[in-house]
Amino acid sequence: MAMRQRLALESRCSGLIASCGHIALVSSWSGHDGKVASGHTEKVWREFFSDPSQWWDCRPEKVNARYPDFKHKKTQDALWLGDRRNPPWVAAGVAAMAPGTVQMDSFSWNRRLAKYVKAGEYEKTMELFKQMQKRGMRPDRFTFVPVLNACAGLRALEEGRRAHQLIMQTGCEADVFVGNVFVRSSLIDMYAKCGSMEEASRVFNKLPSWAAVCWNAMIFGHVKCGEGHKALQLFQKMQHEDVFVRNSLVDMYAKCGSMEEASRVFNKLPSWAAVCWNAMIFGHVKCGEGHKALQLFQKMQHEGVQPDPATYVGVLNACANVVALEEGRRTHERIIQSRCESDVFVRNSLVDMYAKCGSMEDACRVFNTMPSHDVVSWNALLGGFAMHGQGKEALIIQSGLESNVFVGNSLIDMYAKCGSLEDAWIVFNKMSSQDVVSWNAMILGHVKCGQGQKALELFRQMQQEDVFVGSSLVDMYAKCGRIEDAWKVFHKMPSRDVVTWNAVVLGHVKCGHEQKALELFQQMQQEGVRPNSVTFVGVLNACASVIALEEGRHVHQQIIQSGLESDVFVGSSLVDMYAKCGSIEDACRVFNKMPSRDVVTWTAILGGCAMHGHGREALKHFEQMCDEGVQPDDITFVCVLSACSHAGLVDEGMCLYASMIRDYMIPAKLEHYTCMVDLLSRAGHLQEAENMIMAMPCKPQAAAWMALLGACRIHGNVGMAERVAKRILEMEPENAAVYVLLSNIYAAAGNRHLCENVEWQRKERGAKKQPGCTWIEVNNEVHMFVVQDQDHPQMIEIHAELQRLSGLMHNAGYVPCTELVLDDVEEEEKVSHLCHHSEKLAIAFGLINRAPGTPLQIRKNLWVCKDCHTSAKFISKIVRRAIMVRDANRFHHFEDGVCSCMDYW
Repeated sequence: MAMRQRLALESRCSGLIASCGHIALVSSWSGHDGKVASGHTEKVWREFFSDPSQWWDCRPEKVNARYPDFKHKKTQDALWLGDRRNPPWVAAGVAAMAPGTVQMDSFSWNRRLAKYVKAGEYEKTMELFKQMQKRGMRPDRFTFVPVLNACAGLRALEEGRRAHQLIMQTGCEADVFVGNVFVRSSLIDMYAKCGSMEEASRVFNKLPSWAAVCWNAMIFGHVKCGEGHKALQLFQKMQHEDVFVRNSLVDMYAKCGSMEEASRVFNKLPSWAAVCWNAMIFGHVKCGEGHKALQLFQKMQHEGVQPDPATYVGVLNACANVVALEEGRRTHERIIQSRCESDVFVRNSLVDMYAKCGSMEDACRVFNTMPSHDVVSWNALLGGFAMHGQGKEALIIQSGLESNVFVGNSLIDMYAKCGSLEDAWIVFNKMSSQDVVSWNAMILGHVKCGQGQKALELFRQMQQEDVFVGSSLVDMYAKCGRIEDAWKVFHKMPSRDVVTWNAVVLGHVKCGHEQKALELFQQMQQEGVRPNSVTFVGVLNACASVIALEEGRHVHQQIIQSGLESDVFVGSSLVDMYAKCGSIEDACRVFNKMPSRDVVTWTAILGGCAMHGHGREALKHFEQMCDEGVQPDDITFVCVLSACSHAGLVDEGMCLYASMIRDYMIPAKLEHYTCMVDLLSRAGHLQEAENMIMAMPCKPQAAAWMALLGACRIHGNVGMAERVAKRILEMEPENAAVYVLLSNIYAAAGNRHLCENVEWQRKERGAKKQPGCTWIEVNNEVHMFVVQDQDHPQMIEIHAELQRLSGLMHNAGYVPCTELVLDDVEEEEKVSHLCHHSEKLAIAFGLINRAPGTPLQIRKNLWVCKDCHTSAKFISKIVRRAIMVRDANRFHHFEDGVCSCMDYW
């Protein structure tokens, strides 16, 4: 058949070939714009048309225009149909070929297999693999990865075993790089997902060194098979097997001040690199244990480990802390011998060490030999003079550099602290410009010298001299939470630029006065001050905090008019605002239009997906982020792990967690552990969640235990709840949320006596419950409701609406969750109590005051209770309205009797 096709093709094309004087050809992938040797061209094209079976067709999955359309199987000669020198008959000749005449190359086969797998079309993947084999294509290492993934997806164990046999026959399993990483991890994953952990372990144990993906595959295989304890054991073993992980653990413990734990891990290391010694030395210095740091430095040298510049910086800091001048001088000699003296950090540390050890002569000698001085160098030297009361010497040393703002500020601060205000004034007046630090140093110097009146005069002069200084003061007060003082300075300023407005707007946002921030934004524009990107970021944060969606949309319009929509910071804030205001669709729309996206942007969209329970979408975004080369940070992983938790994606979450530590080298923080505990416990893996808390390298905080306690309420595990509550109350005896959760757990279990006992303990210890509040915006006015609220002017109408809805809900099958009412009252009174929860009051108010069919958006400061969640589903179906509730944890979108969380919350 193939012979007939070739003869027919040659017959149809012979006229074209004979009449051709030039054929576009480039040999050996040299680029299709290169020159072609005459005489060789016609010969190779004849060969192509006479026997196409000797050529690969690279067109089906071609993604790079420079990649050839046809490639010879042996000689690697290459042809491009789009070459501008091709005569017309080339395209016609190729078009005349019957389909399949030129065989698809292995790259195209593999790419098509990968596309099918990525789309979840596992059966098509296996069919294509069989076709590939029938056509005599030899599978390679890139073929087997998608094939094994398809077997895993189909749970086709026998197909997977046959693929494994083929891998061994082709020698791919012995491949040092791919065989031991991609192919073998896919083998492990396939066996694990097919439930054959014995075979997975056999492959895993044959590896000479275990890559992160192989560990991950084994861990998640155990999780999938319900062997959570084995997964955790393997994860712990993974941490102890890897020296890098243990080096990171030493560094983490040392930075946290837990030197006992750092030493324990350090002593178990099989070998110590300089980075590990440095972590221990710096850890001891940070904890005020300079002598131990110096002892460790001696041991490091005895072990034959060569110190690096970072080591010397740590040792010099230790000498300075314990005033070990002679040890510092010996260290200086070693630095000269190791040729590390040219390092600017080492030199600065030498100046600082000599100064703090009282040898200003040596400090000056090192300082004067430095080729250049930065602000750290000057501060180290001047700080030494100030410490030893040698103000005049400092003035001589600085040799006219007092005009430099950094050096000048250091000099002023030194003279002020030494009580030499006259010298401080000399430097102050010589400075070309003074900033808020300069003024503050002068003011504090006068205060210290008992010249309070002069200090006040300077403060008033400072305000009049410079708008920048006033703006800095506003910013300083706002960042310290002293918004009233910031407001006073702001009002006294004779003129206010955009920097000043930004300081006061962002200050109000930081202090939780978001509504006032939005009012100031309006006032700012009325006074003719044009907002910049910083303004818009602050205002969007304010809109996000109070769920002011319409206000956010108006701000978005202004951003477009200002031409700032392409600004990555503004764009990220827009994504965050829309997500937090409940419109994840608008957030995605802005995100997709952004010309460039950084890690903050990606984290914003991942956080939005997490809040709205869109776990699968979050995983897709994370994969896309990595494909685009954006490196995730620790906050990114918090968001994506949270998304997995809200969506119940346990396997995926475990995989990401392990990948974070091994592949991205990001050490787990409290937030990550809390996410993992929440992920496991929500899904019912309570014991595994508790084991993870107990295995934390640092002391568990209340947040992780609270996540587990919340899951105990969901799953009704009274015994564990008591144990967990006890641990939390040992750390935070006045945490009212613990008592409330435990009371709810006892109430749900029908144990009224223990419920009352917990409530008595709460009151005895003075733990005050945070009242539940719900907000709703109607006609640009925010209304707040609390449980059993009677103060709202429309309360009669609200109660009537709730009464009407209650009857309709009962007719539709609603059953009140009266077990949530802790008071010992009649059933009817319990139902009445539930009816007056703040969420229901806000919903009823919205139904009365918003046009029929208009969606309702409400916000609550605590988690929405089970009864209000059930009620909102019924109400959304009865009144045919969408209801969006943002509680302390996530968004709930109710529509037609269904919640977006699918009751997994």
